[in-house]
Order: sequence, then C-alpha cells, then structure tokens
Amino acid sequence: MKILDILPKEAIVPELKARTKREVLEELSDALIGIQKYLKRDELVEVLMERERLGSTGIGEGVAIPHGKLKDIDQLLISFGRSTEGIDFDSMDGKPAHLFFLLVAPENSAGIHLRALAKISRLLRSVDLRQKLFNASSRDEIFEIISQEDQEF
Repeated sequence: MKILDILPKEAIVPELKARTKREVLEELSDALIGIQKYLKRDELVEVLMERERLGSTGIGEGVAIPHGKLKDIDQLLISFGRSTEGIDFDSMDGKPAHLFFLLVAPENSAGIHLRALAKISRLLRSVDLRQKLFNASSRDEIFEIISQEDQEF
C-alpha cells in the first residue's frame, strides 16, 4: 500500500489554522470533503471525536493519527495537516502535535484501516521525515517528501 494512492495532494493542509483538537478534526475533515463532496462534516467530525474519547490518537513525538469509520463510504480516505505552532492533542508524551494524518475507513473494513495506520506509524517513526515535513514550505513540498518516503517503504 502506498500512502499517495489514497492521499490526494488537495487533501494536504500545509498550515492548519486550528488551535484545538476539534478544530484540527474539522479542518482535516474539510480537506476530505473538498474532494469527496458526499461526506457529511458533522457526522465525520463526531465519529472522530468519539474515537478520541476512547483514547487520544496523539501518538507522541509531535504526531497524531486521528481515525474513524463511516458506514457510507467504500474506500479509505486520508488527509494530512501540519501545525508549526503545535496543538494540544492529549498526546501520550504530553507534547503538542504538529503533524496529523487523518484516516477514515469504511465501517466494515478492518484490514485496510489497520494496514494504513501501521504504514503511517512506520513512516513517522523517522525523526528525519518528521523534521522534513515540519520544515516543508508548501503543499507541493510536503507531497514530494511523502512521495519519496513512500517509495522507500
């Protein structure tokens, strides 16, 4: 599985305006809705917030991978956002999150959802990659960085 097979360049937000967890989820949901017009923002954000109530998807080291499942979709959807300022995401290490991959999977799919989470987690273990994404100056540069790393995995 390649991340760029499911992450369109238009779903990359190079600088999030969000300042709270909910605002991050709304902004990254809006990035998906810009491409997948049939998505319902309120429903999507509520699914993501419900998952956050179970436990934060802030995995630490400045990274969060919010995710959830929707019944009315038939494919995995991903958006990416970056906050140079950082956002309190209740991360395991107590530090603000800067890099966000939002995943939404069909309700009845376990395999693809878990494979995507695992792939993104592996990619973001790299300190070098996290630094490159943090320092990127544009959507195109972020897309290119992810593309290069995607080829190596």
